Amino acid sequence: MNKLESIINKLLGGDILDTIGGLVLLLLVVIFVFKLIKAIRIVPTKSAYIVERLGKYHKTLGAGFHPLIPFIDKVAFIKDLKEETMAVPPQECFTKDNVRVEVDGVIYISVINPVNASYGITDYRFAATQLAQTTTRSVIGTIDLDRTFEERDLISSKVLEVLSEVDESWGIQVHRYEVKNIVPPSSVKNAMEQQMTAERDRRALIAKAEGDRQSRVNRSEGLKAELINRSEGEMQKRVNEAEGRAREIMTISDATAQSIEKLAEAIALGGGDEAVNLRLSQSYISQLGKLAESHVNVLLPADLTRLEDLLASVGLNLGMGEK
Repeated sequence: MNKLESIINKLLGGDILDTIGGLVLLLLVVIFVFKLIKAIRIVPTKSAYIVERLGKYHKTLGAGFHPLIPFIDKVAFIKDLKEETMAVPPQECFTKDNVRVEVDGVIYISVINPVNASYGITDYRFAATQLAQTTTRSVIGTIDLDRTFEERDLISSKVLEVLSEVDESWGIQVHRYEVKNIVPPSSVKNAMEQQMTAERDRRALIAKAEGDRQSRVNRSEGLKAELINRSEGEMQKRVNEAEGRAREIMTISDATAQSIEKLAEAIALGGGDEAVNLRLSQSYISQLGKLAESHVNVLLPADLTRLEDLLASVGLNLGMGEK
């Protein structure tokens, strides 16, 4: 052995061996310092570091400063605890009436158990996306095409229900799932547009017919109300006129009765007959005078020069012959 060392020393020289040993020692020191620095971990807020000790789970580091043991402890997983958005890629689905549609969506997810998210599933993002796609296909397969656009909430709730069953084992929480787009084939889309156009035209015609019918009803109701108001007005007018005439007749009859009563009372007094005869004679003579002034030919029944006889012929007596 000594002979071998001596031979190597002679061949290489002692200085070279010392240099190699120094380099190796320096390299080991650098590696140790690097590991020592790397063993000091500063964890940011809303993050979790999974630490393994000799290949076995040891602890979970929260936000703050944490020193580790070099060469023994290592950070195996780093989990972000903030809520994140994951896009579910478009996929082809068949509806209940065998129509092919393309559906995509969005998942809102967050890690609530970093240990389960690290060891319970290989890739929880990929697994959640695949589970959402398969659930979407199965739900759409139970719905007709016409209802797929109306049942977005049903699809989202079913996917969320299925994902919630694996929350604990995967260490995640799915907050929401939204169907982003439902795209039917171009031929189906054209047929749906034509159907919608026909439906809008039908509704427009129905609305127009309803408007015309309501307009006619309103006009007839207005005419009916007008005729009723006119008839009621005419009836009230006639009632008022009849009541007015009745009151007029009653007033005239009352006045006539009062006049007759007063006249009877006056006649019953002394000289009443002579006063009545005198008043009637004056009225008769006045009427004869008016006839004489008119240009109408009048046949008089007696001689106007004999006034007393004329009055006596009509039952009047001036009382001139009784003295």
